[in-house]
Amino acid sequence: MTTTSAAQATSADGPHRAANRPFRRPDAAPRWERPALGAVLVVATVLYAWGIDHAAIHPYYSAAARSMATGWRALFFGGLDPSGSITVDKLPGALWPEAVSVWLFGPHTWAVALPQVVEGVLTVWLLHRVVRAWAGPFAALIASLILTFTPVTVVLTRATIPDTTLTLLLVAAAGALEKAVRTGRLLPLITCAVWVGLAFQAKMLQAWLVLPVLAAVHQLAAPGTPLRRALRCLLSGAVALVVSCSWILLVWATPALYRPYLDGTRDNSPFSLVFGYNGLSRFGSDPSAFGAAAATTASRTTGNTGWGLLVNHTVGPQIAWFLPLALLAVVLGVAWRHRQPRTDLPRAGFLLWGGWLAVHVMVFSTSNGNHAYYTSVLAPAVAALAGGGLALFRCEYEAGGRRRVALPSAIVVTVAWALVLDRSTRFVPWLLPVAVMLAVCGALGLWTRGPRTPRQVVNWALATGIMATLVVPAGWAVSCLDPLYAGASTSPVCGPVGTFHHDAVHHGASPRRIGLGRPSARDTALLRYLTAHRHGEKYLFAAQAAYTAAPLLRAESQPVLVMGGFTGNTPFPTIQRLNALFATHQVRYALLTSRRPTTPATLWVRAYCKLVPPEAYGRRTQGSLALYDCRPQG
Repeated sequence: MTTTSAAQATSADGPHRAANRPFRRPDAAPRWERPALGAVLVVATVLYAWGIDHAAIHPYYSAAARSMATGWRALFFGGLDPSGSITVDKLPGALWPEAVSVWLFGPHTWAVALPQVVEGVLTVWLLHRVVRAWAGPFAALIASLILTFTPVTVVLTRATIPDTTLTLLLVAAAGALEKAVRTGRLLPLITCAVWVGLAFQAKMLQAWLVLPVLAAVHQLAAPGTPLRRALRCLLSGAVALVVSCSWILLVWATPALYRPYLDGTRDNSPFSLVFGYNGLSRFGSDPSAFGAAAATTASRTTGNTGWGLLVNHTVGPQIAWFLPLALLAVVLGVAWRHRQPRTDLPRAGFLLWGGWLAVHVMVFSTSNGNHAYYTSVLAPAVAALAGGGLALFRCEYEAGGRRRVALPSAIVVTVAWALVLDRSTRFVPWLLPVAVMLAVCGALGLWTRGPRTPRQVVNWALATGIMATLVVPAGWAVSCLDPLYAGASTSPVCGPVGTFHHDAVHHGASPRRIGLGRPSARDTALLRYLTAHRHGEKYLFAAQAAYTAAPLLRAESQPVLVMGGFTGNTPFPTIQRLNALFATHQVRYALLTSRRPTTPATLWVRAYCKLVPPEAYGRRTQGSLALYDCRPQG
């Protein structure tokens, strides 16, 4: 009825046998487990999918997804426009589900956002399975609830950013590693490597951050001799490397003439894209490290770095509500089980999720800057540790002794931390008194338990305490259903710390969501003008940077020559190539913007092309955009 390690742990614990109860795997699930899980998944689905037709889709990624839906070449390479003149500045793996959804259902906002909703719900379900196998059904239910109501998880699932895909695949990898440690079999370890390799296609090097943790936990806790464990780690590492680099190698082997230019690179190399632009350039002072195009790493301007990252004004309310509980769980979970055998599964689980949390915090704290939503990958680790910790504390509480104070203390500390996190905003002020009242009731009910206290009373006190810890983060999570509290589409955050809320308070602005296939009146007029004056050219127009091209690419699937890539600084196309394209009538118009830096290509356009009066394409003034007619004269 129990696993081998659980039986060993029980015999070694002596008077603390009850501490092993949450890590047993009963033959039959408790009667409440399936209804409770079903309810959590329903809540997650509603929370993530509510108002999906007005989701905060990323202007750049959603434009690429629509372009990728038009053909296999753009789909495979991650072409920013249907012709695949240049790629997105990431690997395209996370965009493939979005492109397929747009291909199946059409260019609708809900279609490009749907895969994120599915991935978010799958992550909740999968984390429940993984934590249940490690710490039992009670811990699994708590972990799934915490993940569901983590604000950054909710707001990111309602966007179109690759981190949701990354998180799902890494949770799958953790589950496979856990199974490999539990069973000692090779196949789950290879499966873990495959999941990590697929996660690499979504967010590149960030997927590898967990590899040292996975390898260390396997080497520490898996059955078998040290040599056998080491050889299996090396084999699975090789598999992870091959799967991770599969797209890179295929692109590298494809002649440049037959594929798009790789954005963010100076040498059109996939290795520069991954290891330079999205790797080394994000650390240190060299923005052009390893072939990266200089000054193109957008995350440099976001701030959010240093060792106080997780508790600052913006990031803290997104991810850190259960951080003290998670840290307490790691420390006590390992300390209380330090005398257990090397293969002790409960301790291995705390090390796995604790290592996941520690590595990401260390990397984010030392990088050049992070969007708040980067921390979404921490949510499964925080949720798993909180769930496993509460399960451990619950069984120590039932066993009696000095350790029983851990359970009510954890509830009090978690709610007290909520007061600290919310101190500067006082967002939804009535939530804090509710949380405090519930925490007092729950903690007092647990602390005053006597030998004759009915078990139902204790269970109700525990449930009340858990509700106290969830009230405030759930309020922040639900708030992002209102666009005013969902941040910008390029940097989604929950609550009153985002761009839209700041603009509304200080400038009277109202939030405006970007849609797919919903061009503004100005973009519609510009599209009509360009289409009416297009006479056989391959490209509808040439755009200075993705910022200029994205609105029209979201509106209509037409080939666009995106000069300079994401921010306009990528050396594409060369002056010779640009001159040839205009001379051979492959493109006629160029749309430049004052919001991006001047480059040799834009200087060439201004020198040799004729400025089109803004009245011709429906604008009263030129503004930040200027349209040039580059048709050869004579």
